[in-house]
Amino acid sequence: MMLTRMRRQGFTLIELLVVSTILGILAAISIPLSSAQTVKASLTEVNNAISHVASAVASYYQENDSFPSASGKEAIRTTLGVSLGNISKIQAIDVTDGVISVTITNVSSQVDGSSLILTPSIGGDLSISWTWGGTIQKAFMPGK
Repeated sequence: MMLTRMRRQGFTLIELLVVSTILGILAAISIPLSSAQTVKASLTEVNNAISHVASAVASYYQENDSFPSASGKEAIRTTLGVSLGNISKIQAIDVTDGVISVTITNVSSQVDGSSLILTPSIGGDLSISWTWGGTIQKAFMPGK
């Protein structure tokens, strides 16, 4: 009598459950990380706009030996020559004695309504260095 060995077709239920559990764990880890990166990418527009305003504030200081003050996008355009009209992620912007304050909107519920503040400090050689601050979460605070 000849015994035939049955060939196994497909995967067992246990193998499928183990694979699906591993995939679920990987998804649970990666989705929050990608969400934070999406918010950071959206904030790039705001950070670039603030950097342009900071350059204009520094130029104003070098020419006038004082920091400018301007409140609102239109006042910044007329005082510093920086147009912020097409930037929809800035709800409000204010420059007071060189300190740039921005209120963020239309980015994410994690950061909407938060503020970013860029504060100048004058070095001994009259160079200007900037420090980031504000009410935005540390995870979304811009670097240098």
